Amino acid sequence: MTAAPIHLRDERFMLDPAGAAFWPARRILIAADLQFERPIPGAPRPPAPHDNKATLERLNRLVRLYRPAKVIILGGNLPDRDATSLLAKDERARIEVMAREASFIWVSDKPEATAGLPGVCVSLYREGAFTFRHAAGPQLGPREFEISGYFQPKASIDARAKRVSRPCFVTGANRLMLPAFGTHGGGLDVRDHTISRFFPRGLRVFLLGQDQLFSFALEQLGRMAEVA
Repeated sequence: MTAAPIHLRDERFMLDPAGAAFWPARRILIAADLQFERPIPGAPRPPAPHDNKATLERLNRLVRLYRPAKVIILGGNLPDRDATSLLAKDERARIEVMAREASFIWVSDKPEATAGLPGVCVSLYREGAFTFRHAAGPQLGPREFEISGYFQPKASIDARAKRVSRPCFVTGANRLMLPAFGTHGGGLDVRDHTISRFFPRGLRVFLLGQDQLFSFALEQLGRMAEVA
């Protein structure tokens, strides 16, 4: 996979096609919306996009690749208060192994949801010039740059005579919004007012491809594009 470099507030970030971002100068890996699913006794395992083990394996590959000092997880991860009931023993153990390699910071509006998981949970986290939030806030300070999850942005383009809809990163003058890491279903189109209102001066998307990202300005999304 080929990560795409992007400069935010004079800092270089790498946007990975797996749907996470890496900040080399601070050795920080950032992912959003792991969306762990509740196991149902006797039911078959859910398909791969909703499978906890598959999500954790993808995250583990990025931890091995980037060797971060910190892992920041944004947005929605656990649907209720009891985290330990949503993850199998081996799934919790996988997180604990990764947490021995890097400090985990869960940025959530439900701090109690990560009880029993390694790391710390906060409602907001700041590092350097960047503010990390569960979800985009309505107002930012004059020098604030926000990195957030929750909305699970996706974009649709016409590619090779068919319509393609995929998760994407969204960036603008003072925000970076991450795609859902744990599932590629659902989410909101970047042209939906729910997302576009946070980017009044325009936005650029980085569409997830199999091995690389495809970057488009908002006005280009309706045009033909070569997307693998």
